[in-house]
Amino acid sequence: MRAVVFDTDGVLVDSARLHAAAWKEAFDACLRAHPPDDPAQRRPFDAREDYRRYVDGKSRLDGALAFLDSRGLWLPEGEAGEEPGMESVRAVAAEKERRFIARLRASGARTWPGTARLLRALHSAGIPCAAVSASRHARELLTEAGLMSLFRTVVDGQDAARLGLRGKPDPALFLEAVRRLEVAAAAAAVVEDALAGVAAGRRGGFGLVVGVDRTATAESARDLREHGADVVVGDLAELLAAAPGSPEG
Repeated sequence: MRAVVFDTDGVLVDSARLHAAAWKEAFDACLRAHPPDDPAQRRPFDAREDYRRYVDGKSRLDGALAFLDSRGLWLPEGEAGEEPGMESVRAVAAEKERRFIARLRASGARTWPGTARLLRALHSAGIPCAAVSASRHARELLTEAGLMSLFRTVVDGQDAARLGLRGKPDPALFLEAVRRLEVAAAAAAVVEDALAGVAAGRRGGFGLVVGVDRTATAESARDLREHGADVVVGDLAELLAAAPGSPEG
């Protein structure tokens, strides 16, 4: 592989837990405000399984639509710039955003030691890397985590809105990243923890799709493979150990 494209939340930065917690608060409030007709569908949002299946890796609007649809809830989409609330899909998404920012300001951005080690090894070897995220906060997260200098380019939610790029599982964000790196998708690897992101890497024709399984449940690794991961790891340092001729291999 001549380049590597990394997802941000949950792969590079330990921010997926902040997103999941913010979604839980917003969705649980929505379920209370608009209880589904079926009592079984009124159960609270599961910050692990519901997050993984319906919202992880997607834009706020797509994630909100997917989860609400899974509970048989229909709300009007609303208008761009909608204030946080419960009366439209965009309002619920804005409520999530408000809660996420509060959590991020309170706890900051953290990463995993294995992630930093792999990025530094790739940087030292002259392998260009890109970071991709559906979130508009990717650059802020990477800067706070001390990783920004290790990337040749970043493609985030702001770029997606400006360029009209569709969200995952469409591969548009990843393809924009390799376009900037001037490398063909077939010669690049994608590293993702979200099912939608793994599917995007496979659809985009990338030469290698690595699934990162942070949850380590009985289903999570299997789901990543079924969505298109060639290999699944629990920590990015495992990729260093697997590299032929690496100091740790």
